[in-house]
Amino acid sequence: MTTHNTIAVSVEAMLEDLRTLVEVESPSRDLDALRKSAETVAGVIEARLGGRAVLVESEGGPHVHWSGGGTPRVLVLGHHDTVFPLGTLARRPFLVEDGRATGPGVFDMLGGLVQAIHGLAGLEDRSGVEILVTADEEVGSLFSRALIEERALACGAVLVAEGAADGGAVKTGRKGCGTFEVSVAGRASHAGLEPAAGVNALVEAAHQVLDIAALARPEIGTTVTPTVASAGTLDNVVPAQATVVVDVRVESADEKERVESAFATLAPYLDEAVITVKGSVGRPPMPESAAAGLFAVARELLPGLEGRAVGGGSDGNFTAALGVPTLDGLGAVGGGAHADHEYLLVGSMAERARLVAGLVDAIRSA
Repeated sequence: MTTHNTIAVSVEAMLEDLRTLVEVESPSRDLDALRKSAETVAGVIEARLGGRAVLVESEGGPHVHWSGGGTPRVLVLGHHDTVFPLGTLARRPFLVEDGRATGPGVFDMLGGLVQAIHGLAGLEDRSGVEILVTADEEVGSLFSRALIEERALACGAVLVAEGAADGGAVKTGRKGCGTFEVSVAGRASHAGLEPAAGVNALVEAAHQVLDIAALARPEIGTTVTPTVASAGTLDNVVPAQATVVVDVRVESADEKERVESAFATLAPYLDEAVITVKGSVGRPPMPESAAAGLFAVARELLPGLEGRAVGGGSDGNFTAALGVPTLDGLGAVGGGAHADHEYLLVGSMAERARLVAGLVDAIRSA
């Protein structure tokens, strides 16, 4: 077993690969951009680790899968899609300055991918290791979930290269999360001549928003947040349609069931209004029990490392829900995910790369 602190990694080489990935923009759902991104990720993996990185086609874009051969023991999991539209790079190019790397996707999560790849490159023996880099994590992993679950079960342990929590903490628990869309169908009429002849979908939606928001139980970690609403066509027409989008986060399976049931049984206040609900808590909660064993190993490798349960979801939610040991937040140390001020701390890159390598070695030696 290699002593993880002796693993040679080059920060300069990592930054070179990070620039390569950032400069190939990869917004979710843009299939042409995602293909170029997947090919670029595969190229970096093959250049640093050897072997062949296979593109796995899907309706959400190509995923990238690499295996070091031998019996699968550990899956390194990440994604190459980002939330930023094409053209963001022109406005916010890749830059390294004052100990920070900036640019679209550096923290979420291209930096973590690069660190993991370079950490593995420092291992003489790469057998038993698989890397899976998916194309649709930022939009719910609809077309990658089955593959993620298959490889997680085959490997038996998962290291998620998502960005670290504040201060560099790894993520030992995550909330389950999902999106609901509540549509209201009413009936249009002239707002001045015969308002009573209509069924006001906006008024109905207003009632529903208050009921929906009341489903939250923040004291036990359940947040239910109406986030986007639309209704109406003209200022003198009773609205016939309204839509409300709601973000939901839960810490337990019981709360997932309670909230989903409440959405399924929403009832209209206005006569003749019709309510339709789409959505679910698509990512199950990631219980801290799933990370406990791997977190203990990580703390032996990096004394003082902190672990934290967080509200955001990742593909680690799926693997942890299967009972597969999963440790998340092993990627970049930085912040500003999904924001214009997104950044990665260059000074932490080598340590995080070695941490991933050390965990892989420890898992294979167990």
